[in-house]
Amino acid sequence: MHDRWPSMWHTWRSWRNRRAALAGLTIMALAIVGSVYLLAHAGGPGNPIVNQGNRASDSNTVELSDAQLQMIDIGVVSEVTFPLQREAVGSIDFNEDLETQVFPPYQGRIVQLLAKLGDDVAKGQMLFTIESPDLIQAEASLIAAAGVLDLTTRALERAKQLHDVQGIADKDLEQTISDQQSAQGALNAARNGVSVFGKSSAQIERIVQARTIDPYLVVQSPVSGRVTARNAAPGVFVQPGVPPAPYSVVDISRVWLNASVTESDMPLVRNGQEIHVEVMALPGRTFDGRISTVGSMVDPQLHRGLVRAAIDDPRHELLPGMFASFVIVIGEPMRTRAIPFDGVVREGNGTMTVWVTVDRHHFTQRVVKIGLQSSGYDQVLDGVDAGEQVVVKGAILLDNMINGGET
Repeated sequence: MHDRWPSMWHTWRSWRNRRAALAGLTIMALAIVGSVYLLAHAGGPGNPIVNQGNRASDSNTVELSDAQLQMIDIGVVSEVTFPLQREAVGSIDFNEDLETQVFPPYQGRIVQLLAKLGDDVAKGQMLFTIESPDLIQAEASLIAAAGVLDLTTRALERAKQLHDVQGIADKDLEQTISDQQSAQGALNAARNGVSVFGKSSAQIERIVQARTIDPYLVVQSPVSGRVTARNAAPGVFVQPGVPPAPYSVVDISRVWLNASVTESDMPLVRNGQEIHVEVMALPGRTFDGRISTVGSMVDPQLHRGLVRAAIDDPRHELLPGMFASFVIVIGEPMRTRAIPFDGVVREGNGTMTVWVTVDRHHFTQRVVKIGLQSSGYDQVLDGVDAGEQVVVKGAILLDNMINGGET
């Protein structure tokens, strides 16, 4: 009985080993059949052969069939002229250098307003009137001087008559003449004193003849332009140089173009550089000028700086507040390697890639460095050379293939 157990044990172990070996051979056979099947069906239409290559060198290769080649366009890395320019946004504004604050020449109380906000006014046009105590005093002096002159003139006439009949001495006549001449000088000075308030010669003469005071001082616009502010109201007491000014008038034939330039572009901007401006309100129109002012600081919140140009606008088409887009020319155009936009793919890690080919069937993914963009082209700083063949349309399809996406 005991001799039989070792014999049975060895028989069972031998059977188990043979079974395990048989299972291993079966698995190997299935693996070989699967590999043969995959190789037999790879490379057909819709099934590209993908060679992962060396991941460390960012190199991946795709082979396309003739049918798949119809889905892409192949071109040559060529040289394209790129303008050296920067873009910005901004707005139109009044030219504050041409803005005039209109104050009355003397203090007084506003009586009448003759111009409204937004009115276009000519130089010399009346804006408002004030009742000026200084004008009243000047006109009173004028009337008094006119009365003294009349009095001394009549006295001189009588003195001459008396002198002719030797009714008065020579010295009395001479004194009367002197008094009349002094009165004439006082009247002339009084006339000049009233004229500085803007009264014309005809108005002064009427005051003298009627012996009536005209207390209203007319304030005229010193320049031609548009009324951009009106802080006046009837009854308000105003004084020269005391803000706010009753009226502000701006010459709108020349306006400011204020651009908001990004912090990174500010060091590239200089006075005298050309700018080209478009406004939404006037599609298809471009207004050209040159930079006249570059801001000395950057907004700490917006990280943008002010760049300004002034241009002529004789037809008054550019209204303050209009949104505008700016193109600032920062240098001479440069000719460099370029690839169409559709030939460059931005990867998930932020790198830019293109697909390069030699035989137009095998395509290798290559990392490139992109610079400027213009007219549908990306400037290539590094990664490909001029003359190399690359995919210029449909590069994203190859990128999907290499990443396991659908074609």
